Amino acid sequence: MTRPFSDGDLDAAAALLAERHARQREAEPLLPADVDFRAEVEELWRQPGASGAVLDTGFLIGAPREDPVWGPNVWVELAGHAAEEPEAARDLYALAARRRVDEGNTRHYVIVPAADPGLVEAWFRLGFGQQHTTFLRMGTHDPSASSREDRGCRPSRGDHVAPPLPNAPRAMRTHPEEDRVAAGDVLVAERNGSLEGCVYLAEAEAGLHRPRSAFLAWAAIVPEARGAELGVALTQASLAWARSRGHEVIVTDWRVTNLLASRFWPARGFRTTFLRLYRSIP
Repeated sequence: MTRPFSDGDLDAAAALLAERHARQREAEPLLPADVDFRAEVEELWRQPGASGAVLDTGFLIGAPREDPVWGPNVWVELAGHAAEEPEAARDLYALAARRRVDEGNTRHYVIVPAADPGLVEAWFRLGFGQQHTTFLRMGTHDPSASSREDRGCRPSRGDHVAPPLPNAPRAMRTHPEEDRVAAGDVLVAERNGSLEGCVYLAEAEAGLHRPRSAFLAWAAIVPEARGAELGVALTQASLAWARSRGHEVIVTDWRVTNLLASRFWPARGFRTTFLRLYRSIP
């Protein structure tokens, strides 16, 4: 029987999360092996406004975010749900969502392992759709790169990017699930004295969803320079940046409606690891 989550459920929830993570690591061995699963679950449970649901075979915890960008919301983070059978996620959400809607939090987000198609399908059958994707990449060499890999790429201060790339300062904020990311560097690409593209890179702490790694937080190329291998050059510069800091893994993410990103980055060797799903209730 589904019931509200309580402090007494933390140990069982941690065990369920550990089992889910072990299954995911079979598909993506880059994910960390040494994780304090109870601490991950308890951190979410202690967030202001957190609530959840539990079954003998699964649990779910969600909490609202204060960021006004997301509206009246509730987030089920990566460590906030696990179930022995995917169908249990539907029962858990049915109970947990009722309270959230009554509170006026009608925008719902959940982070789901991409390697568990049954679980992804269960969330789709709850009315969620895919919004965002997180990718991991092993290694700091791009075998598809051209010989012109440096192509004017150099470090720069972020405020210098603003005139030709007006969205850069706003987009350089870390994503909500990336709150373990340190301040980073901006690399820019120039041609004939004109700024044509940039990437924002940072170092990310280890967590349930990644080892300690480099994080490619944002990238942009002016429209008139696309298709001229500038993206490959910026990728090579980013991999060199990661390599110089001792990272063998680099992480990035994007909205799946971004057609250019959805085609470019997988061609650079990035693999789908997590999906952010979204549902808005009228």
